[in-house]
Amino acid sequence: MIIKAFLFDLDGVLTDTSELHFLAWKRLAEEEGILFTREDNEALRGVSRRESLNLLLKGRQVSEEQAYEMMERKNGYYVELVRQMTPANLLPGAREMIEEIRHLGLKQAIVSSSKNAWLVLERLQIGELFDAVIDGNARARSKPHPDLFILAAQAVGVPLQNCLVVEDAQAGVEAAHAAGMKALGLGPRERVGAAELVFPSLESHTAREVLAFFEKL
Repeated sequence: MIIKAFLFDLDGVLTDTSELHFLAWKRLAEEEGILFTREDNEALRGVSRRESLNLLLKGRQVSEEQAYEMMERKNGYYVELVRQMTPANLLPGAREMIEEIRHLGLKQAIVSSSKNAWLVLERLQIGELFDAVIDGNARARSKPHPDLFILAAQAVGVPLQNCLVVEDAQAGVEAAHAAGMKALGLGPRERVGAAELVFPSLESHTAREVLAFFEKL
């Protein structure tokens, strides 16, 4: 496989906003009288805001108007926390990896289910390093459907089979494979084990190392 583009998930890959999402969802849950644990939060990893709310509600029925209000309330709590982020919130190895990819002349894009991706990139001061940002505002089905990755490949002008997805969630790895792409999984193997290559994180790894591995496939 010849890699011509890296498609990065954002949360849990380049920065860890999962704690911020957890705090925001937990605040909403407490206001609604719902028990919400860190284990519950793990099930929300990589899925859309609407699907996350469904999981948080644990079967409780609400109208679409109530659901919209709850999602807006949670998002407000999350944005409050995001506005406190700085470049120091980049995960170890993240800046080095994306700068190396840029130096190699390869394309790279952000592919996130989050509707706040641009705000996070702005706070991290890395937005200018990416050729495209496909986020939760796109009119497409969220992961595990392949739509967002297909849109990203089109945006950077690279064939699907030449795109490598970098993900930390099972839903993202499934979406990559559904798009005909291969994946580099970050995190516990039991979560991203379907990825062709798995690292604990980007720390101490290089783009050249990744390229060399996938050239053999």
